Amino acid sequence: MRAGLLAGCVTTAVVLVLLAVGMVTILDSQQRQAAGVVPLSCNAALGPTQPGQADQGAAHAAELDDGQLGIVQLIISIGRERELSPRAWQVAIQAGMTESRLRNLNYGDRDSLGIFQMRPSMGWGTVAQVTNPPYQVNKFYDVLEAIPDWEAMRPGDAAQAVERSAFPDRYHNWEPMAVHLVENLGQIEDASGCGFGMGAALPSNSAAGRAIQFALGEQGKPYVWGATGPNSYDCSGLMLRAYESAGITLPRVSRDQFNAGAKLPVENAQPGDLLFWAYDTDDAGTIHHVAMYLGDGKMVEAQQDGVPVHTRDVEWGEPELLSQAVRPGV
Repeated sequence: MRAGLLAGCVTTAVVLVLLAVGMVTILDSQQRQAAGVVPLSCNAALGPTQPGQADQGAAHAAELDDGQLGIVQLIISIGRERELSPRAWQVAIQAGMTESRLRNLNYGDRDSLGIFQMRPSMGWGTVAQVTNPPYQVNKFYDVLEAIPDWEAMRPGDAAQAVERSAFPDRYHNWEPMAVHLVENLGQIEDASGCGFGMGAALPSNSAAGRAIQFALGEQGKPYVWGATGPNSYDCSGLMLRAYESAGITLPRVSRDQFNAGAKLPVENAQPGDLLFWAYDTDDAGTIHHVAMYLGDGKMVEAQQDGVPVHTRDVEWGEPELLSQAVRPGV
C-alpha cells in the first residue's frame, strides 16, 4: 500500500533537494486560483508559526523519510483536488505527524489505525478503509469541513477538533514543520495569507505589513526629537506615520500609543506590534520609547540623537522593556 502511495509522487531525491534548498516554483495568487487552490484570508492569530521557528520547521522536515514525505504529498494533492485551502493541508499534516509520525500504522491505542489513528469502533470506517491512505485523508477532510468555523481556529486546535485527543496541546508542536511542508512541497508562497514581514515572520494583521514596509523604508533618516517625518523622526513619530500609511491613526506620543490597541504578552508579539520601554516597568506613565517588532528577534526604531532610523536585535529580558506589547488597530 505504501509503495502505491509513493508511485504518484516526485522522486525521493528531488523531494529531498526541494526541502534542503527551497528551490521550488512558487504559485502566485493567479496561479493558485488556476490550480484550484483556495487563497487564505489573513488572520495572524492562526499562525502559521511563531517568529523565529522557521529554521526549526525546516530541520524537522529534513528528518522525514520517503514514506512520510509520500504521505505529505498525498495530503497536499487530495487537499488541492478538493479545493481546500492550504490551511487545511497544514491541519492534516499536523494531525498526521502527531498521531502516527505520518505513517500508515497497522496498530495503535485500542483499535486505532493508520495515519490519523482512526478507530473503526468509533465509526471512522472499516479496518480496510482506515488503513487505506486516500480514504483516511479524505475522511479527515470530511470531518474537518464539518467543524463550524474551523478556519478561524489555530491549526493545532482544528486538528484537535477532528481527533478529540486527551492531549490537545501536542498538535501545536508541529506547526513550523507543517508550514515548511505546505510552502515547499505544496508550492505555496504564503501559508498564512498575511504576506511577509521579516524573514519567515508573520505580520500581526494586514495593516501591520504595510506599517512595517513604511518603517523599513525610512531607515537612514535622522532622529530629531518631536519630528514626525517625512525627513526625520523621533520614536513615536515613526510609529505614527508608519501606521498612518496603513490607515490606522495613533496618538502622537509613546505613552498614549501604549493604550492605542490590544495588549498582549511581549513574548507573543508578532511583526507590526509595538514594543515599549519605561523608566519604571510597573508604571506606564514613565514610558519613554516605542519601537516596532519585525519578528525573528528584530525591531525597527528611531532611537536617539545621532542614531538614524535603523533595525536592531531585541531581547525580551532587556532593561526597561515592558512586559506587554500593543497591536494597533485591534
